[in-house]
Amino acid sequence: MTAYYVGTIRVIHALNWAQYVAKVGATISQYGGQVVFRGRRGSGSAAVPADEDQRIVTLRFESAEAARRWHDSAEYQRLVPLRDAGAEVELLLYEE
Repeated sequence: MTAYYVGTIRVIHALNWAQYVAKVGATISQYGGQVVFRGRRGSGSAAVPADEDQRIVTLRFESAEAARRWHDSAEYQRLVPLRDAGAEVELLLYEE
């Protein structure tokens, strides 16, 4: 059963976030995942203050087990401190 991580992101330090994004893709593909969608909330949205950088990401894995293997892997967990220094992130796992 296909599984998806959906992440909501509020960037708090752009340089740290950029460093994290540059590294995380390799860990996702290493565990059979792929980025389905990555986006940034448009400026001028009534729901978001102009100075707030909000983003979203959707990752697809072949199963919830594969998604959890990626999330719990040493490769990804090494990046979590950099991720947390760059943004406030909430990851939710959904199954199809």
